[in-house]
Amino acid sequence: MQHHLRLIFLISITACLWACTNKESSSENIKSVPTYTVEQFLNTRKIFGSAFSPNELKVMYSSNETGIFNAFEIDTEGIGQPKQLTFSKENAIYAISYFPEDERILFKSDRGGNEITNLFVKEKNGTLRNITPDSTAKSEFLAWAADRKSFFYISNRRDKKLFDLYEMDINGFNAQMIYQNEGEMIPVCISDDKRYVALQKKISRRRTEMYVYDTQLRKTLPINPLEGDVVQNPLNFKPQSYLLNFVTDKDAEFLYVKSYDLATGKTEEIARADWDVYKTYYSRTGKYRVEYINRDARVEIKIYETASNRPVNLPTLPEGEISSVNISDSEQLMAFYVNSSKSPNDLYIYNFSTGKYRKLTNALSREIDPNDLVAGRVIRYRSYDSMEIPSILYTPHIATQTEAKLPAVLWIHGGPGGQSRLNYTPLIQYMVNRGYVVLAVNHRGSLGYGKTFFAADDRKHGDVDLKDCIAAKGYLHSLGYVDTTRVAIAGGSYGGYMALAALTFSPQSFALGVDIFGVSNWLRTLNSIPPWWESARKELYNEIGDPKADSVMLYNKSPLFHAKNICRPLLVIQGANDPRVLKIESDQIVEAVRKNNVPLEYVLLPDEGHGFSKRENEQLVYEKIVRFMDKHLKNELPVQ
Repeated sequence: MQHHLRLIFLISITACLWACTNKESSSENIKSVPTYTVEQFLNTRKIFGSAFSPNELKVMYSSNETGIFNAFEIDTEGIGQPKQLTFSKENAIYAISYFPEDERILFKSDRGGNEITNLFVKEKNGTLRNITPDSTAKSEFLAWAADRKSFFYISNRRDKKLFDLYEMDINGFNAQMIYQNEGEMIPVCISDDKRYVALQKKISRRRTEMYVYDTQLRKTLPINPLEGDVVQNPLNFKPQSYLLNFVTDKDAEFLYVKSYDLATGKTEEIARADWDVYKTYYSRTGKYRVEYINRDARVEIKIYETASNRPVNLPTLPEGEISSVNISDSEQLMAFYVNSSKSPNDLYIYNFSTGKYRKLTNALSREIDPNDLVAGRVIRYRSYDSMEIPSILYTPHIATQTEAKLPAVLWIHGGPGGQSRLNYTPLIQYMVNRGYVVLAVNHRGSLGYGKTFFAADDRKHGDVDLKDCIAAKGYLHSLGYVDTTRVAIAGGSYGGYMALAALTFSPQSFALGVDIFGVSNWLRTLNSIPPWWESARKELYNEIGDPKADSVMLYNKSPLFHAKNICRPLLVIQGANDPRVLKIESDQIVEAVRKNNVPLEYVLLPDEGHGFSKRENEQLVYEKIVRFMDKHLKNELPVQ
């Protein structure tokens, strides 16, 4: 379960928009930086995940190099080319793990982005087998048992609103329920001896509680109960112990890690920083502990020898964000990814014995020179009330070579409660390459900047966070090379809502808007929460509003009911199978805006959900976005 375990309306568009690559000439290239086609950008592969084979000679990962996600494996010594393991052409496949003692593989897949995932096994003979075959139930892998003879997963097959915990043996694939959800609980981890199941309960995004289910006594008990708004999220058990690691913000602005001893009830601080320490985990026997810090829009990784608590002296690693650390069962190898604003995820292997690392993949297209791309730069500006707003600025190379001022795009992340970080986002690089200044705004309510900043937009969505975005135009003006009459606002999911809100509630502030999978009607969205998010319903109502008790407030912040105000060009993108923001939301906002006689385009993707799983759909959307902006940002508009 992820940091804060909140409901997020975004399968993180930023995490789903990837890639790069064939050059075309452009008369606008004043500096010798070529203009790349969208096909070139999308020939760059998206790669994520890692799982070691039983002999640790191979590592498996997910890649979209075939145009849709499938499972691949590569030699840990970097010998030879990657080998494709699954061959789906319709539904994305996401690799999970090899089996502990053979090379069967475990993966998950849904249908057309509907997010109702099932678990599958690829047998030794190549046969694919659905081992959780209920097409109406969502199943998610949780962890291998310590003895590696079974694995745990959660599923809502009994009750679509609740996730129960199951254990499945790896021979006959017989599943046994080991924890029946008592309501509003989320199973997070299991002790090595299988006695205790750590649970999380969401009250609000300021308050979460921990519980433990004792499988012997068949009782659920609270852990470390505290009064008031305190976050306590269980993470994992220390191997071969009843020490439970958890993150908390008790008496602190940022998250830090503590442990709770189920035998004694004592707590001990494990890790703290001046930023969120949002995760830690141990290698299989506990020899190493990995620590994750969200440091000013970049993930920082630290690795410790557990016994001495001394940091491991790693070699100088490639510049960028190191993430997704996975230590092999032998504790000899470590897989990890390196990503930066100029380079997509690439998979590396580090050998603890030799102290050397090896790059296994080259995701960026060979047709793109990384020096032609633009590094993001963290900046800060003051909003309407003097609150400091952290953001990431991407400046085209052309800005230093011409006196003409450039158009700009505000990129708004998903959420609510997401964060733009210094990692590779192909749509941003594509826009920058086309001559647009991009400012990725981490408005109030974004992750990573302390709980006060995080809570500053609660029940004020579409208001104070929108004012942060409008204030960003003042910062862009101060740069001297931005034409603030030609600033677009764009984003995915909650960012799509912000684009609609901007055009609705401050209709003269931006030259155009791009809504990707965005909410237009909060009353419908909050009343149509997918059943598997039931545990987060109360949390979301506390943050955004209750559709019954707060119907007037939600009506007032829903762009659909005020669409007559929209007077700027609008592009709307929607996935037909989206379970989070239903198709009808985009249908209705488009129908309403058509009455305004403003430039409007609507792209409906019949085989996508809340994000992109198919590269051809990404290409279509990227081209639409840039062409739409090119068409409508060439002439100056009177913007207040």
